[in-house]
Formats: sequence, structure tokens, C-alpha cells
Amino acid sequence: MNDNLIAERATFVTHLECSLTGERYAADQLHNLSRAGRPLLVRYDLDAVRAALPRETLAARATDLWRWRELLPVRHTANVVSLGEIETPLIPIARSGGAHVWVKDEGRLPTGSFKARGLVMAVAMAKELGVTRIAMPTNGNAGAALAAYATRVGIETIVFCPEDTPEVNVREIAAQGARVWRVNGLIDDCGAIVGKGAAEGRWFDFSTLKEPYRIEGKKTMGLELAAQLGWRLPQAIFYPTGGGTGLIGMWKAFDELERLGWIGSERPRMYAVQAAGCAPIVRAFEAGEEHAERWEDAHTVAAGIRVPRAVGDFLILRAVRESGGRALAVGDPAILAAVDACARQDGLLLCPEGGATLAAYHQALRDGEVDEDEEVVLFNCATGLKYPMPPAEQRLDRHGAIDFDRL
Repeated sequence: MNDNLIAERATFVTHLECSLTGERYAADQLHNLSRAGRPLLVRYDLDAVRAALPRETLAARATDLWRWRELLPVRHTANVVSLGEIETPLIPIARSGGAHVWVKDEGRLPTGSFKARGLVMAVAMAKELGVTRIAMPTNGNAGAALAAYATRVGIETIVFCPEDTPEVNVREIAAQGARVWRVNGLIDDCGAIVGKGAAEGRWFDFSTLKEPYRIEGKKTMGLELAAQLGWRLPQAIFYPTGGGTGLIGMWKAFDELERLGWIGSERPRMYAVQAAGCAPIVRAFEAGEEHAERWEDAHTVAAGIRVPRAVGDFLILRAVRESGGRALAVGDPAILAAVDACARQDGLLLCPEGGATLAAYHQALRDGEVDEDEEVVLFNCATGLKYPMPPAEQRLDRHGAIDFDRL
């Protein structure tokens, strides 16, 4: 990011709005959930954005996250924080996926996951609004991103994670300056600790969707996707869904882009992908419910989508239904097989959550939900290098006789 390219002026934020009731809240003030206990959404003067930002001006900027500054909430340049948030590439996976399947590889972002998008924005706004101490529950990657960005701007951070969180994530969080605690429970149990401390005034609660700005960072996935495809959208998106911030954010981005006149009214079918061992959104979708009850005994190899209850459940379900998509669950064996297939056939190492989207795509293909000739984008949310891989134990003795026919 080139700081000289960031406009020294206010953004176009007008107010915040309760996602359930539409109640308005003042911008430039610290908020958690609305009075209805639901996420707040940032609203912009899009007519003013359209007048101030021709698409040609955007096209001339460096292709990083901050090129979208008129559609982001940070008011002042001094509060921008960055570790180099690039536009992530679309990678074709013709062998393991199909001729019209691309992976948007979010593992190229700082701290190796798409959590960088949400946390860079949330931390920048926390700095702008005077927050000095943050706490957050995490399944791993979000905690790592928070630790990195908060340390960069001098905000004290405490992170709580389930005790079986991948070791690399726990050590990454600690190495980047946060105090990290393992908790004998799931992420919502960790969230309860964060909530109790916040109620006592010990810290600001940074839980998923309990502050308004992670959505704004995550929506840049949708903005980027439209720009990369020449201001059109794919016919289907498969998104690994735990808290669902990115799916909600992309749906918001598409609406804003249409109101700017940059895309039409067509939308991709949104597929919310969950693991069979933790599928509250799938269960609610299939039952025709607006909210998802807590999933008991949640378990899956894809730790990032092991979220028993999502505060933005109705927003996820609303986007899936309005788009004509579905919520899909895939089992751990299918997830691991998809990770293996993509690595061996296309050379792309997916994380388990990314593997879930590939497995769900093939399931949808078998079920007639998608056609082979439809353009599809899968989201790989983190680098596969953070996750356990099968052992590779073959060795050669350089002093012995080498049987080249066996190699």
C-alpha cells in the first residue's frame, strides 16, 4: 500500500444501521451490537461516492485492499494500518475442480488467511475510536490477524481459543504479541468469557460481528471479485461458513456496487458450506428457519468453520435464500479427500475449510445444483501450510546402492 494514494479526507460513511430493525446509530462512535442484539451495518452516501469516484480512477490505483477507501469506514489516513493486503488471485483448478472453477486464494494475505481483511479494518477503526484493549475468541486464524494488526498500532490484545486449536495458530498469536489462553470448550465458550470481561469494562469485545467493521473489511472480497471478472459476477460462490462475516460482507458489497452502477442486478448463487459435524446454518436452512439453534457436540477437522452458533445467522440465511443458493454440509473424509486432490492434481494446497468448498462443489454438481459449464468461485480462506499434512517418510542412503527403478 502506498500511503500517498490514500485521500486525506473523510470517507462517505453516513451512519450505522441495525441489521434486524433498521434503527440508525451515529457514525464515529464506539458500538458493539445494536439494542436488538444484532450486528450493525455501515452505510455510505453512495450517490456521493459515484460522483467522486469514476471507475477509471479506481482502475488506476494499486490493486490492494485500500484502493476501495471510499467504500471503507476509516476517516483519517493516520489511522490506516497495513501489512500489505494484496488483491488475492483467482486460481483455476481444472483437474480437481473443472474447466470453469476458480479458487480465490486468500492464503496469500498477511498472517496467511482472509481474517486479515476483517481485522485490518476493525483494528484501524479501534485505533480511530480510541480503543486501547481488545479481547476476542478465535479458532486460530482470526486471533493471529488480530495480534498482528493490534501489535502494529500498540493496542493491547487478549485472545481466547479452544484447547484443541491448531498449535501453529496458538504460537503465531503469542509470537505476534497477544496474550493467548487455551479454554476447555468451543469458540462460543471462549466468547462467553470475552463477553463477561467486556461487561465488567476490562476490554472491548472484538467477537465476530459484535463490532461493525470486520464486515467492511471482508466485503472487499466481493469488490475485488467483481473487478477481477471485468465488473460481472460468477454464477455461483462456495464459501466456508462459520461466523459467516465474509458471505454477509460480499452480499453487501454486491448491493453497493449495483447502486454505484458498476454491476447489474444479477447475483451469484451463494452456497454456505459447513462441516457435517457442525452445521447449524444447514439445519436452519433445510427447516426453513430464520435463525439457527446452537449445534451441540461440534466437531470437524476444519476448525475455522467449527462455530456452533453465529450471531449473524439470519443475515447468512437471508443472503443464501435471496440468491437462490443453498447451505450445504460435507463430511470430514470428503474435506480431506478434496484437499488431497487439489494438491496432487492442481498443485494448490488448500486449508481444510477451502477443501470443504471443493467437496461441496462436487456434491452440488452430483445433485444438479450447479452445471459443469457454470462459472464458479471457491474461497480458500487460509494457506494450507498452517495445517497438518500426511507424513512423507521415504529416505535414501547416499552411500548405498540406489535402485533407480523404484524411484
